[in-house]
Amino acid sequence: MTSQNQRNFTLQDAKKILNKFNCVDIAPAIKSSEKPLIREALLLFTSLSDYQILGICADTAEEGLSAMRTYSLALGYEPPRDLPVIEGPVYIKLNGKNGLCYLDSYAGHHRGVLVSCQSRVQGGINEMYGHLPLDLFL
Repeated sequence: MTSQNQRNFTLQDAKKILNKFNCVDIAPAIKSSEKPLIREALLLFTSLSDYQILGICADTAEEGLSAMRTYSLALGYEPPRDLPVIEGPVYIKLNGKNGLCYLDSYAGHHRGVLVSCQSRVQGGINEMYGHLPLDLFL
């Protein structure tokens, strides 16, 4: 994102934007015009944490893997390769600290991406946001 596109968010502003997605089982559909603001708010929080853990719930492996790749790249991680493609809904977990990732079938009703920001220091950013849209970074 170029500096021209960036707004001068405070953490409070960013949190207000991201809190709209907390405690929702299924990420709401959002207008494409809303995506830049949500992305910027999320990227502010992730830039202030040491690493992130992604939890992705999707209707198909293809949809989940696409979300995992786009979020990984946006957060500065190399997305894992050669994950299995299975039938039906999936859950994908990716630990940005060590790169561990797994994909499994998922029987739950949640859909979207959870982003858990992790800080090594007390008082750092240790918050979880989501369920965010699977296509936020497309």
